[in-house]
Amino acid sequence: MAEHDDDNHGNSLAAWVMVGIVLVATAVMSLAVAFPNVPLFIGGVVLAIVGLVAGKVLALAGYGVNGAVARRDANLS
Repeated sequence: MAEHDDDNHGNSLAAWVMVGIVLVATAVMSLAVAFPNVPLFIGGVVLAIVGLVAGKVLALAGYGVNGAVARRDANLS
């Protein structure tokens, strides 16, 4: 196996925000399937898209794994 220096495993603010919002969106969509409700399902889809966009925007703003803010916070020594 190839060795690589990847200790963070996506542990960044951008990743956590995206996963949190998408997780809530999937819960909303699941409720919409359990209790047939098309507008609620569409709202969940929109929320999932918002989560994806929020994660990307935060990553571009420097809060991603290799972002400027993430590198600055990691060097606290």
